[in-house]
Amino acid sequence: MKVLVPVKRVIDYNIKPRVKADGSGVETAGVKMSMNPFDEIAVEEAVRLKEKGVVSEIIAVSIGEAKAQDTLRTAMAMGADRAILVETDVVTEPLAVAKVLRALVEREKPDLVILGKQAIDDDMNATGQMLAGLLDRPQATFASKVDVADGGVTVTREIDGGLQTIRLALPAIITADLRLNEPRYASLPNIMKARKKPMEKLTPADLGVDMTPRLSVVSVAEPPERKAGIKLDSAAELVSRLRNEAKVI
Repeated sequence: MKVLVPVKRVIDYNIKPRVKADGSGVETAGVKMSMNPFDEIAVEEAVRLKEKGVVSEIIAVSIGEAKAQDTLRTAMAMGADRAILVETDVVTEPLAVAKVLRALVEREKPDLVILGKQAIDDDMNATGQMLAGLLDRPQATFASKVDVADGGVTVTREIDGGLQTIRLALPAIITADLRLNEPRYASLPNIMKARKKPMEKLTPADLGVDMTPRLSVVSVAEPPERKAGIKLDSAAELVSRLRNEAKVI
């Protein structure tokens, strides 16, 4: 059984993003970059399925600039067997990424595609759903538990009212939520081994995909500064302030 795991290079989650002076976007020059945390969870789940003997091969895929190969090396250090970099300097949008992934799925024919539910840089939460739609395959989003058996996959997913368990036929698309697992740290020996694992480099044109952006950024601004909180002496004072000052009750 083969699994394909897309991974995205984003600003490290420990770094506070800074807006560019011209308001055209977020500053990335000289900023620490890492694998999108939700994608780390997806890689970890694929590796765990391989350790259980369910999966025979894990392919990590990244779409973006040449530096994304560092992210792919991290995925291979965690346990992916090989990697594919679809190199482009164009801003990657969910629909274009989904089309690139569709082309790779049609070529590689994985039984499962496991993605992070969203990337922390744009928070769009759309690529997995678009990919399932383009391929006309069953999908399970926001997965907190995955169990592959008897030719299908059972997924427990987080919904507003609690948890929902569904059964999918393979091949299928799954997006990973935070509680699915805790990603492992890549060990130094595995980091060294990852340097020797194969990485194929393609372009969107090789896959017949037009990456031209369909969206334009009007402006990017820092969020308004939050006011400091206050400590009240009683519930009655809280009610009074909510009624007379905030006027919300």
